[in-house]
Amino acid sequence: MKLLQLYSQVVKFGKDRDPRKKALIKSFEDSAILNGGPETEIKKILVGIDIEVAELLLAERIRENEGLDLVISHHPEGKAYAALHEVMRLQVDILVKAGLSRSVAAELLEERIREVERRLMPNNHMRPVDAARLLNLPFMCIHTPADNHAAAFLQGLFVKEKPRKVQDIVDILMGLEEYKIAVKALNNGPKIILGNPRRYVGKILMEMTGGTEGNKDVYDKLYKTGVRTLVSMHLSEEHFKKVKDANLNVVIAGHISSDTLGLNLLLDRIEKEAKQTFQTLDCSGFNRIRRNKFAQ
Repeated sequence: MKLLQLYSQVVKFGKDRDPRKKALIKSFEDSAILNGGPETEIKKILVGIDIEVAELLLAERIRENEGLDLVISHHPEGKAYAALHEVMRLQVDILVKAGLSRSVAAELLEERIREVERRLMPNNHMRPVDAARLLNLPFMCIHTPADNHAAAFLQGLFVKEKPRKVQDIVDILMGLEEYKIAVKALNNGPKIILGNPRRYVGKILMEMTGGTEGNKDVYDKLYKTGVRTLVSMHLSEEHFKKVKDANLNVVIAGHISSDTLGLNLLLDRIEKEAKQTFQTLDCSGFNRIRRNKFAQ
């Protein structure tokens, strides 16, 4: 598969799992080919949750010794990192589906988007991209399309399994290999950080996609729509305090493990479509887990 074909598949499948209408999505601002020619043939990939200069130097050593065609980072770098705040707009649709009016959801998100944009502005976004350019390494980041897969997959799983108590959510997550690895190898598995394990779940809101955390003032409004439980990758201390005040349950599924789940699901679909299995090398927290050959 060519590099541009691979990116096109990322966008295609990312749209397919996005909470917004497909016709409204042209691309994903936080996902991009950061370096490399579009016709580069891709067979062997180094995949990591975070790829910085150190991982790119590792990739160069691997390429020298055994060959390597592409480096994929989950978290965005370069122009994709600078535009991370733009993809947060998809959270409006998530909040609307949870019961908020579109005007309220949009107003809350716009305030948070501007805050994240200001926080990102001073960063030196180009360090890893410049390193990839100097090393002549093809380099790509895949963020929201992968997160969309994690969110949609877990939402579907909860609909199927119908958890009643908060502990049931943790038990369901622990049936997935990515979360088992997080417990066994990292001591960092799914955890209830707010709410009694025996408390009823109520309506669940998935906080798994949309760039980064939304507006911290949304939780009391979500409670009024019937939401009682958040399932999140992570939660800042400021957000934690607001969720606690709103009396919601919170299950932290895990950041790196949930990112890994999303990437695995997306790569499975790309391999199925291409009828090609990539040779992948895992680094920076990622573990390639195939659910079956060319899994859906």
